[in-house]
Amino acid sequence: MIANYGYTDGSGSYYITIHTDSCAACAGHPCVQVCPEAMFTVEPDDYDDSAAMIKREFLKQLKYKCAPCKPVNDPPTPSCMSACPAGAISHSW
Repeated sequence: MIANYGYTDGSGSYYITIHTDSCAACAGHPCVQVCPEAMFTVEPDDYDDSAAMIKREFLKQLKYKCAPCKPVNDPPTPSCMSACPAGAISHSW
């Protein structure tokens, strides 16, 4: 299953997408530990598999909370994506 967390406003679309099947296979969920804003949590998905997801209180703040990890010029790979051994996390912006 593909889960999209985020929002669209007049300035663009800001989503973190998590491929929950790949994420559920990850034993340690290192994305949770490396996020400097502590936006990730691990909870059961619709199929009772443990998968990472974005905490509800951060859904409308991704543009601002993720900005330090995604600078405009010469963007590095965000820490959550780098830490994910399954490659289950992507960003839309």
